[in-house]
Amino acid sequence: MARLADYFVVIGYDLDKRVEGEGQGCILQRFPEKDWEDSPFPQGIELFCQPSGWQVVPEQQPASFFVAVLTDINSDRHYCACFTFWECLDNPQVTGCRKADGSRADEADEEADVVQPARVFAPKSLVLVSQLDYTEVFRNCLGLIYTVHVDDLSVPLETVIGNLLTCVIPLAGGSQTDESAVCSLDRVVPGVACLQPGQEEKAKSLRTITLGAGDRQVIQTPISDSLPVSGCSVAQLFRQLGIVNVLYLFCAALTEHKILFLSSSYQRLTDACRGLLAIMFPLKYSFTYVPILPGKLLEVLSTPTPFIIGVNSFFRSETQELLDVIIADLDGGTVTIPECVHISLLPEPLLQQTQTALSMVLDPELEVADQAFPPQSTQPSALKIQDKEIRAVFLWLFARLFQGYRWCLHIIRIHPEPVIRFHKAAFLGQRALMEDDFLMKVLDGMAFAAFVSERGPPYRTTDLFDDLVANQVERIRQEESCPHKVLNHVKELAEQLFKNENPYPAVAMHKVQRPSDSSLNPTQNQKPFPVLDEVSVQLFIDHAAAKLKTAPPVVKAEVKSMVPSGPPLGDTVDRNGCVMANSARRLEVVRNCISYIFENKMLEAKKLMPAVLRALKGRGARLCFTQELNQHVLQNRAVLDDQQFDYIVRMMNCTLQDCSHMDEHGVAAALLPLVTAFCRKLGAGITQFAYSCVQEHTVWTNMQFWEAMFYSDVQNHIRALYLETEDGEQHSISQQQDGSGSRKDISALELASEQSRLWPTFGKEMQAELVQKEESTVFSQAIHYANRMSYLLLPLDTSKNRLLKSSGLGDVESVSNSYVTNSIAGSMAESYDTESGFEDAESSDVANSVVRFINRFVDKVCNESGVTNEHLKALHIMIPDIVQMHIETLDAVHRESKRLPPIQKPKLLRPTLLPGEELMMDGMRVHLVPDGRDEATGLMGGPALLPAEGAIFLTTYRLIFKGTPTDPLVGEQVVTRSFPIASLTKEKKISVTAIDQYVQEGLQLRSCTFQLIKIAFDEEVESDLVEVFRKHLHKLRYPQHVHGTFAFTVGQCGKLVVEHKTKDKNQSLKTLSRNLVKTAKRTIVRQNVSRKKYSPPTWENRSSLQSELDEDEISVSEEVDHSVLTLSSTIRSSDRQTMSNVVERACCRDYQRLGLGTLSNSLTRSKSEPFRISTVNRMYSICRSYPGLLIVPQTIPDSTIQRISRCYRQNRFPVVCWRNSRTKAVLLRSAGLHAKGVVGFFKSPNTPTAVPSQADSTSLEQEKYLQAIIGSMPSYSESSGRNTLSGFSSAHMSTSDSADKLRQPKIGMLMKQVMGVKEEVPGTFSRGGRWGSIRLTGSGALRLSAYNPDVGPRLAGFESPQPNGGPSEPLFLRQQKAFLYIIGDKSQLKGGKQDAFQQWEVVPIEVCDVRQVKNSFKKLIKACMPSSVTADGFLRCVEESEWMSLLHRVLQVSVLVVELLDTGSSAMVSLEDGWDVTTQVVSLVQLLSDPYYRTFDGFRLLVEKEWLSFGHRFSHRGAQTLASQSSGFTPVFLQFLDCVHQIHLQFPMEFEFSQYYLKFLAYHYVSNRFRTFLLDSDYERIELGVLFEEKGERKSPLVCKSVWDYIDRLNKKAPVFYNYMFSPEDEEVLRPYTFISNLKLWDFYTEETLSEAPSYDWELRGRQERAEEVADKPDTSAPVTQRRIVWPCYDNLSKVMPDAISKLLQDLQSLEAELGQTAERWKDTWDKIKMTQRTDAKPESKPSFSSSLLMASNLSHQRRSQGVCLQESAVGPSLNLGLDCEGGATSTPVPGRTSTSTLYSQFQSTESENRSFEGILYKRGSILKPWRPRWFVLDKTKHQLRYYNTRQDKECRGFIDLAEVEAVTSGSPMVTSPKITEKAYFDLKTTKRVFCFCAQDAASAQQWMDSIQSCLSDA
Repeated sequence: MARLADYFVVIGYDLDKRVEGEGQGCILQRFPEKDWEDSPFPQGIELFCQPSGWQVVPEQQPASFFVAVLTDINSDRHYCACFTFWECLDNPQVTGCRKADGSRADEADEEADVVQPARVFAPKSLVLVSQLDYTEVFRNCLGLIYTVHVDDLSVPLETVIGNLLTCVIPLAGGSQTDESAVCSLDRVVPGVACLQPGQEEKAKSLRTITLGAGDRQVIQTPISDSLPVSGCSVAQLFRQLGIVNVLYLFCAALTEHKILFLSSSYQRLTDACRGLLAIMFPLKYSFTYVPILPGKLLEVLSTPTPFIIGVNSFFRSETQELLDVIIADLDGGTVTIPECVHISLLPEPLLQQTQTALSMVLDPELEVADQAFPPQSTQPSALKIQDKEIRAVFLWLFARLFQGYRWCLHIIRIHPEPVIRFHKAAFLGQRALMEDDFLMKVLDGMAFAAFVSERGPPYRTTDLFDDLVANQVERIRQEESCPHKVLNHVKELAEQLFKNENPYPAVAMHKVQRPSDSSLNPTQNQKPFPVLDEVSVQLFIDHAAAKLKTAPPVVKAEVKSMVPSGPPLGDTVDRNGCVMANSARRLEVVRNCISYIFENKMLEAKKLMPAVLRALKGRGARLCFTQELNQHVLQNRAVLDDQQFDYIVRMMNCTLQDCSHMDEHGVAAALLPLVTAFCRKLGAGITQFAYSCVQEHTVWTNMQFWEAMFYSDVQNHIRALYLETEDGEQHSISQQQDGSGSRKDISALELASEQSRLWPTFGKEMQAELVQKEESTVFSQAIHYANRMSYLLLPLDTSKNRLLKSSGLGDVESVSNSYVTNSIAGSMAESYDTESGFEDAESSDVANSVVRFINRFVDKVCNESGVTNEHLKALHIMIPDIVQMHIETLDAVHRESKRLPPIQKPKLLRPTLLPGEELMMDGMRVHLVPDGRDEATGLMGGPALLPAEGAIFLTTYRLIFKGTPTDPLVGEQVVTRSFPIASLTKEKKISVTAIDQYVQEGLQLRSCTFQLIKIAFDEEVESDLVEVFRKHLHKLRYPQHVHGTFAFTVGQCGKLVVEHKTKDKNQSLKTLSRNLVKTAKRTIVRQNVSRKKYSPPTWENRSSLQSELDEDEISVSEEVDHSVLTLSSTIRSSDRQTMSNVVERACCRDYQRLGLGTLSNSLTRSKSEPFRISTVNRMYSICRSYPGLLIVPQTIPDSTIQRISRCYRQNRFPVVCWRNSRTKAVLLRSAGLHAKGVVGFFKSPNTPTAVPSQADSTSLEQEKYLQAIIGSMPSYSESSGRNTLSGFSSAHMSTSDSADKLRQPKIGMLMKQVMGVKEEVPGTFSRGGRWGSIRLTGSGALRLSAYNPDVGPRLAGFESPQPNGGPSEPLFLRQQKAFLYIIGDKSQLKGGKQDAFQQWEVVPIEVCDVRQVKNSFKKLIKACMPSSVTADGFLRCVEESEWMSLLHRVLQVSVLVVELLDTGSSAMVSLEDGWDVTTQVVSLVQLLSDPYYRTFDGFRLLVEKEWLSFGHRFSHRGAQTLASQSSGFTPVFLQFLDCVHQIHLQFPMEFEFSQYYLKFLAYHYVSNRFRTFLLDSDYERIELGVLFEEKGERKSPLVCKSVWDYIDRLNKKAPVFYNYMFSPEDEEVLRPYTFISNLKLWDFYTEETLSEAPSYDWELRGRQERAEEVADKPDTSAPVTQRRIVWPCYDNLSKVMPDAISKLLQDLQSLEAELGQTAERWKDTWDKIKMTQRTDAKPESKPSFSSSLLMASNLSHQRRSQGVCLQESAVGPSLNLGLDCEGGATSTPVPGRTSTSTLYSQFQSTESENRSFEGILYKRGSILKPWRPRWFVLDKTKHQLRYYNTRQDKECRGFIDLAEVEAVTSGSPMVTSPKITEKAYFDLKTTKRVFCFCAQDAASAQQWMDSIQSCLSDA
């Protein structure tokens, strides 16, 4: 029973406490005055009566009513029903004026300026405080009191209030009939006679109350007090906010967010809060709950804890600043969720199904809205019924969310009170909801903790929810997909809810008087509410209390029963399991493998192991694995041999590795008993258990896991305890089980329920004994778990501090998910936990940290389980001893286990090394892990070559992985991945988990040779060793100086690589002694230079350097004196040696071949030659990055060059690098202009200047320089009078070359493409010649940007109207081409003016920036070698890299320049610093224009000239040293090679070299194996002495310093670089397609050969083949098949599937070897065949041999010069089959030209070899040439002394006819000769000249002299 009302309070306006218009309320009277013991009077009630503040108003307001809710300190809610009316009183401000003293009067005068009304109305509240929530009853009672007051009824108010305070009603239905009214209660119902017979019983139990004023009310108490009473509040809430909004609020409340309701109605705020709580049932809200918050307490809203609060809309503005509060506006129907708040929603499909069900309840018309004949009755239910239907939907929802929860309750103690813990992980795991955010938060919340406390006990009263979640789960599951069945179920539940709230809906008799209308609208003043007689009211209360004492106590008959558990979880969630993982086949494989292991069939087990390891990723297979292992455990022990143990441990590790920390319920729990059962014998009395090998998993360091396991075991033991008790004492439960099965099947909860029922019947001794037994059980389990935890937490090697690094033991306060009903962890835990948040010196000890971890665990579980403090102390004393004892055991195990040879780990294979390559570190065992490429993993078919197990080796040259695949089906194959260390672009630490075991750490290494090595270190590799490896790798990748690179250190000790001295003190380099002398000639003062490695000046100090240079006056003499930076080396030498070395370089040879000038004295120089070779830069004083000899116009003196160079970046002034042999047009290269020189260069000469400045004169000299170049062209000299209109005409008309006329439109079109100009519509004028520039956008499209309209409109062929609107220029003038086109950077050419009569034009283009190339390459590398599988496709990634767009850009510009040169115009490429894009363009132009450069010698010469001599910054762009590390890798040269590859694809017959040659260069230009591509310029190479190294001084003949020598050597041995289709046309100019659609991705970027390292180090291939032959020999007895499988990513296709010609040549060689013949060189054989083919083909006029080859090899679709020309065929003289999308015409070959071979092959030696004596001699070259070692052969038969380049060389390079020899005499050494003893020199005097020789030593010299002498004497 409970009081209907605890207190009645009258609260009025407090006149004395008014502050500035803001009043306060005060309690006028309160009944009773003393607090009830069970319900103290709530404080601050006056604030809640007027939440918006106590204020007086000028007009009377209507009476109001609402219910506020207050929560006391014990979390009990008090419902305060507030009835407020307004009483008239004199205005306190007016009366205050009259009564106040002078000072008050003054203040009042100020206030009295505003007219104040004489009478005002103040609020007065009647408040009823109750612990029950009966809103309507309270409204009626307070309304009655007010009516009695205003209508002056005859009933005394004291009687009414006394009756109200003494009214007692039952809490819940069932016991009403026994109660009688204490005072004036009337049980007689006037309408009883009218009731039906069946309703009489109900009527007896109705509670009818009257307060003695002629009123009567019926109170219906709910049947079950656990179900909330909602009235219509839930339906009202949904009507106000809508379905989605309320669901958001529902989820927010359950996941503990802050919710604020806003409304202008207080009662609606209370109803909304009540409705929200009602739909949360069976969970109860346990945070701050204030449905109506007074304005004065608004700061409560900033509390950090969750809440549900209601606030009047009046305070809306003050709620805007709340950033983490969800605001629901009931009046506006909106819910506002701040950005920072994330609400976890219900999991799908629950959310959708709930929304559907709610929609059907709230809006049944929606479903039939589209029907043609909608049913008649589709109206929603009445509001009260609808309210219950909505609640039923949420009840149904919770039954689905919590189904099976009782199966996850652990009962730890039964007596004296049940202690229940919920196993959250098991619940989530078995329902496959581990990842569900909503359910995780709900289960972690306080509401669910209270739910477990309340509903966990197994023996209690049950309600509707218990029945639903236990007995109707099956029905819910079957109906969930059918909305109509769900709705029927919901309606059934709604009916039960409604019946609970309204047990007797037919009875509704309320007779309550309302105030009369005249009272509600009073015309005269009402009398104030009277002061009540406290004594009278107290008498009522005392009388009622006395009567209650004498009445017999009322005991509510609680019907307790065992709570049903419902179906087990496993049955309900089978369909959520993964079908793949649980497939029967996979489980069968696991079972078979385990049975093979225990039957010792290890070979079978090994084959199955990969499949088992894959299967164990599924949960079903894991559980199957644990079940199978359990069957092999006998008496808690299973002893295995080493191999069995290793397999079982591997499978255990694989099973555990995917366990999340939440996965305790499944695999780890099942494996815990097994890891202490399986073991192996290591020695006498020493046993190693499996737990020592499976410790590396986070689950063992998770406190929640140990708690869950502990409680699970305790529950099992408690159950066993009571089952034994019952067996012993014959307490037969089976009689009460209605035969439902044997006792052994009883669950722990059922046992606990039975024990709870019997508990009151036991005696005290019996109870104490049971409590003692339970505590002993818990205590013994705690000891057991202390042992188990020490097993799994102490590492095998306890000396290592591995534990704290890898586990959570350092973090002490681990979160527990236990919900315990009786206690929380107590004081003992605190004492052990205080200091452990820090990893102090003490915690570094493994043993101490384990002890602390176990202590925390023991404290927690023992406190929760109610273990006594004595037992707890005993445990704390015991734990350190347990740990120490286990450590001692482990030491012996560790010692013995180290002696065991590791099982199953494959032998580490040693890599094959190059000569001079040395290992820096021994191989470390690693796993090569698959990356984003699928080829090797078996996903695209074929075997799974990866992952592979092997070792990573670090050598002085390469990083090598060598191992075998882990898949046993391909276990005999060898997998190799390697790349040069110098090509490493990125090294990143990663953590990798291999398939079969837990691996600590890994590395991902990416190389610019398109290799990716992703490795995971084996557990045997220490992390310290990994760090050492990374440091060594970094030192080798970025040496301090270029001398640290492999090209220099090859053959030295590896130690030198890692530790370098500074370069200034490095005296060990012999090459310094051969430095080029940097002394000036006598006319030049010696220059001083710093020793620093050259780096171009930065922008900041470039200006200062420039100003320093500009101080020189213009001088005409050649003797210049200025201080620029040159070499500091002071080694003296002669200029003749210097010059001979320089002349020997490629540049000079090429200049002479092109006829660009000779190096002769200026006096004898022919003036008719337009160009000369200038030595102005011989000391590298003008430009460090240029070669020493340069081609300049004949007429320009050196002094002018020095001044011109200052205008260009890096002083790289324009020089000629190639001349077209037909049109005599020249190609020039330079850097871009300095910003200061641009305007002066391009300004019109007629521009008036005040004073002629130095800059003006410089720009004039520049113009003269360009004019001199133009003057050198024959076309210019033909068209004299260039500056007149007639000159234009004649110049244009005299171009009689038909090819030029045809090509003219093409140039215009090309120019438009390059500049990005749009086509003009014919017949329209363009506004001046709009030049554009190319800009590469993301898609590679061209964007037009306007350029200076005055700059040369001629070439593009645009109309140029005159500025005055007159006619445009005549056609001939407009189409006249310029003599020189300058390809310039658009950004450098802004603001320049072009004079109409200058002979050059500027083509402004926007070049690709170096950063753009770098970023593009990074993306390309990631596309071709993704580190993991990406969602974007490979082609998409390649496209996004924009690499093809950059190639297209470079090729497009190159083709334009080729066209210009071919039509007779010269071109000057003047871009950026002149060493990146400029180099690419000029190289490609020469390659396309000159067939010579498409041969081996020509291409070498091209690279040496344009890339090496002209200073491409190979070291800087390749980040070869520590200094250039920050600049990153920029593959400018690779881009050039890719362009050559694209041209090669389109013209396969024009190149002597193959695609492999280009790949070889692409690999080795970054490998640092050769010195060719080191350093940034010739200047730096000379400084280090690597440019003119003596060939004879090699440390070893195997160490090759030049990549070109290496290629020559290889090419002589085998046709690896030769292109069999090579059949060039004479003077063929190539014009490739450049559109992106015509470009192909180079296979160099994507191909891989896992069987061997990349195939570009040929010594390795030879050694590997020999090793393979040796390995294959023993198998000769077995039958050998000729067939073999070829795997594209594994085998080297060119080796295993050679092309037909290579195969025939190989067969020929092997046949010759078998027959014992001297093997003929492949080239000789090939040339013979080719010659025979040509002679045979000539009479029949057939295509050439290579052309037929081309056709036969199915490559006829390829282009040859944009089409295959079939010459002299029956079709016609020249048939063009090309598909020329760029509109080019094929040039007809000119007959009668000499073959290009004559340009570089001077001697053909076909005579038979007669060698009398041979050996190496140094021969002094002609003037200005150095001593060179040559292979000399003395031929007595032919009477010749022949010499060859090398011993293997078949071509004679020259000979001395012995008939001309006059004498052989001893010679003497010279300054430049080799440093050999004097006696080694001898001279050979002929009739023409004297030859000077030097032998290797004195004896050899004597031998040579004797042999020659004998030859002479024989003659």
